[in-house]
Amino acid sequence: MDRLYLMTVFIAVAEAESFSVAARRLSISPPAVTRAIATLEKRLGVRLLTRTTRFVRATEAGLRYLEDARRIVAEVDEADEAAIGINAVPRGRLMVTAPVLFGRMFVTPVVVDYLRRHPEVTVSALFVDRVVALVEEGLDVGIRIGHLPDSSLQAIRVGQVRSVLCAAPAYLAEHGVPELPEDLAEHVLISSSGSSVDPAWKFMRDGSVVSVKVQPRLIMSTNDSTIEAARSGFGIARLLSYQIASLVASGELRIVLAEHEMAALPIHVIHREGRQSAAKVRGFVDLVVQRLRGDGALR
Repeated sequence: MDRLYLMTVFIAVAEAESFSVAARRLSISPPAVTRAIATLEKRLGVRLLTRTTRFVRATEAGLRYLEDARRIVAEVDEADEAAIGINAVPRGRLMVTAPVLFGRMFVTPVVVDYLRRHPEVTVSALFVDRVVALVEEGLDVGIRIGHLPDSSLQAIRVGQVRSVLCAAPAYLAEHGVPELPEDLAEHVLISSSGSSVDPAWKFMRDGSVVSVKVQPRLIMSTNDSTIEAARSGFGIARLLSYQIASLVASGELRIVLAEHEMAALPIHVIHREGRQSAAKVRGFVDLVVQRLRGDGALR
């Protein structure tokens, strides 16, 4: 069998930790996956995967081989793209990730528009409120909120958001408007476990960061439900500014303690670094960067 094909199959199995999932990703049969892995291990003379009835894991040798195989396959893909030309038609499967609510509000409309423009592309979108490792999870493009660690990924800043406190005007009329972070002890607080489980909320005062321990009466599992509880007038919620921008504009929610907010968090579009990105990635990155930079809620 072709060595590049064997590497591609091995990468799919190692990343999915499943022969059947890898088969579906590659659109080949499970027996074909099994034969490819057996052929590769026989050719190399080393076991790359540990198999049990419950899981598949890369061995120590397999992990080393996986890193090299990813690099080799990526370089071959880049060479193909370079040969086709920079104006090649985007095609293939594009894997995108973003935070849940951000993905629904901002990324989904871009994905739909992109697919309408490029009928030969399919998109798989992973919207989760956790830091996703693009390379390890086989993703092409990600949108990340917050400061980025050093990495080999390309990052394009597209905007910023703030962590804000908000409440319905009816709640504030009944319970008063907090003037200082310490005043929150006298208020009903709403928190989202989807964004943070930190018992202390941080604020700025006289140029220094102060932490205020809070005891939310209501902890919701999603940001959507946290927003709804705040809209109902139950209490004060901590959310990101983009999540409530339309509600603040309409007067349904009001931001409080704005003068004590922490510094804004950057938003980046990140993608795998390469000499020449695939046409499908270039096209999507260009479109999503343009759309996000032009959105007033992200300034």
